Amino acid sequence: MEFSDDLIEALKMAKRVVVLTGAGVSAESGVPTFRGPDGIWKKFKAEDLATLDSFMARPELVWEWYNWRRDLMSNVKPNPGHMAITEMEVMFLSFWLVTQNVDGLHQRAGSKKVLPLHGNIFDSYCMECGKYYADPPFKDGLPRCSCGGLIRPDVVWFGEQLDPELITKAFDAAEKAQVFLSVGTSAVVMPAASLPVVAKRSGAYVVEINPERTELSDMLDEFIEGKSGEVMPELVKRLKAK
Repeated sequence: MEFSDDLIEALKMAKRVVVLTGAGVSAESGVPTFRGPDGIWKKFKAEDLATLDSFMARPELVWEWYNWRRDLMSNVKPNPGHMAITEMEVMFLSFWLVTQNVDGLHQRAGSKKVLPLHGNIFDSYCMECGKYYADPPFKDGLPRCSCGGLIRPDVVWFGEQLDPELITKAFDAAEKAQVFLSVGTSAVVMPAASLPVVAKRSGAYVVEINPERTELSDMLDEFIEGKSGEVMPELVKRLKAK
């Protein structure tokens, strides 16, 4: 696989690098799409389940859906794209991985400098006291905290704001980045979709890696057509080469 001299030179000179990932990276591991392919979930739109109103009205149903998704995601593994990004983390003085994915695959691959903008489907917290749970205790069909409060998945639902601390860190990283890689994302979900633009306006060398071009492709420095699991390992290998 060929990479431009400009990209390789930019990466070899860079001290501050940011990688943004989206659903395309997870899809290569076999993570199912947002909507269930069969069974009861055909009767519901994801937008009708992934909201606070839906959860408060039918918490048992929403938790059943999330447990189904968690079970599916627990059976997939990080792919070569995830592993390459983990390797890249230790190559630079400052590195941040900003992800829109909630499956935790980057963390399972070993990435530590992760900003999970939309949360993690395997985490949950009490809506009353805020206590976090990795494995929430279920009783009578619903998970309840020791304080008696209802526990919810730690994901950002439709209509909810992103964690202000996380999004602030993401924009700060984008503004300071010398190289910014947008990997496996359609670049339509805001505010994450604006991060490559922020990086570009701040002087970073910005590259999009995707099987197909997006609305951002022509605005950036370079577009590399391909899957994350194929491109990222080759890019890391090239950087390691003397």
